[in-house]
Amino acid sequence: MSDQTLTDPAGPRVLGESRERVLEVLRAAGVPVGVQDVAGRVGLHPNTARFHLDGLVESGLAERRAEDRTQPGRPRTVYAARAEEPAAGRRSYRLLAEMLTGLIADSVPEPGKAAETAGEAWGRYLADRPAPTHRVDAAEGIRRLSAVLADAGFAPDAVADPARPVIPLRHCPFREVAEDNRDVVCGLHLGLMRGVLSEVRAPLVAERLEPFVEPSLCLAHLTPTAAGKRRSRR
Repeated sequence: MSDQTLTDPAGPRVLGESRERVLEVLRAAGVPVGVQDVAGRVGLHPNTARFHLDGLVESGLAERRAEDRTQPGRPRTVYAARAEEPAAGRRSYRLLAEMLTGLIADSVPEPGKAAETAGEAWGRYLADRPAPTHRVDAAEGIRRLSAVLADAGFAPDAVADPARPVIPLRHCPFREVAEDNRDVVCGLHLGLMRGVLSEVRAPLVAERLEPFVEPSLCLAHLTPTAAGKRRSRR
């Protein structure tokens, strides 16, 4: 195996719109800030804001620490932008991803189902749960799901036919790993969508994910839940 396949390609850092805005908030603050502060300024759910903050820490663009407190009680975790650029060097996250997905595929009895279960947990974590009295219809459910998918880098297109909702995903952020470990990676993605739709109480379920119908296109097929079908007949 050549060195090129062991390390991620060099090139400009691409953070994505939401993560870039989170980084801008950290830089503008000038002092360490907490998750709730960042979420409020950027307009994200706190869990989503924490996801992006931790991603910035992992990439070396931010640091995480315990807040200095003079009052009794547990200190908050706060984040600050790093003043200096992180140390140069190649990263091998793709290699790590391939090793871990290969391990799951070889050692877990039903890797696809296990991946879906893990994906559902992450989908629920990343979703912005609506208020208990707020009824989410199919259109809003699709919008909420598309927002999470966009934040994760899938570049979702608009649904062409709301009666038969299919979300075109124009970019797979894990394409190279998915090509060799489709059962695990696509299972994670399908589970993530199911977790989001469940958490926002949308009358939809992610029925299946159709991967790579074109080199840069996957299709997420949604279907109304039983409650959604009864609601549409009224």
